Amino acid sequence: MHVAEIGEGPAVLFVHGFPELWYTWRHQMLFISSKGYRAIAPDLRGFGDTEAPPSSTSYTAFHIVGDLVCLLDSLGLDKVYLVGHDWGAIISWYMCLFRPDRIKALVNLSVIYTPRNPLVKPVEQFRQIYGDDFYICRFQEIGWEEEYAKVDTKRQIAATYLNRSPSAIKLPKDYAKKFNPKPYTLPSWFTEQDLDYFASKYRATGFRGAFNYYRCFDLNWELCAAWTGSKILLPVKFIVGDLDPTYIFPGTKEYIHSGGFKKKVPGLEEVVVMEGVAHFINQEKPQEINNHIFDFINKF
Repeated sequence: MHVAEIGEGPAVLFVHGFPELWYTWRHQMLFISSKGYRAIAPDLRGFGDTEAPPSSTSYTAFHIVGDLVCLLDSLGLDKVYLVGHDWGAIISWYMCLFRPDRIKALVNLSVIYTPRNPLVKPVEQFRQIYGDDFYICRFQEIGWEEEYAKVDTKRQIAATYLNRSPSAIKLPKDYAKKFNPKPYTLPSWFTEQDLDYFASKYRATGFRGAFNYYRCFDLNWELCAAWTGSKILLPVKFIVGDLDPTYIFPGTKEYIHSGGFKKKVPGLEEVVVMEGVAHFINQEKPQEINNHIFDFINKF
């Protein structure tokens, strides 16, 4: 496992998503370490410079949380503050369920806690709502990473990071033929150096490891039957942008703002919806996110 860290003091573990890496947290790591904390950000298994097991079934929530627990053990850390985004948020919710004894408090970005629905598998539900072209459904197809790899990695990552549309992401079956984004203009928050770093790492590894997380959606559902009805009791702060497709997902706004979220996450202390902000919130609005993280973890 490749791990970046900086600073000394109470430990903050940062967990990235897709298509991200430890580098996603560059702004937060520098800020938090300057405030007297030890910032730790691994590349998760299958990403960047961390090993990538070949089997798709080696990427369940148990594997990923297990990796993080072993990382804490290897660093001699009993408890940490946890910060997650995208898939990192999903993994962080699971870590709160499986090993709450290792976490002081959680700041999660973009992805809400979705309780296990015993009546329907996740991928089936996504397919019912959005159809076969929905990116999570498309990623289920073994070999899809080869279709994805036909497109220039740098242009693809730029198109993903700079997407401002809150609508659901659809990928047609002949994706490589139809991929034709406009020439990109980088915003102030995302430099050419940033883009080159992400592109170089994904060009080296491909996307199979990342797609295997999505291929474990239903497997996680099966393995986590014992946690049906479980709630998140740890102190939690949740932050999302109002242009984030995760916020627009059917039922999400109602769930967050009408009490459902708080009922399933009794430890939820704060919800922040940032206006005019898209999915990659911690990179787009680094200083605001830095302050939100620091203000929350500083209470515990």
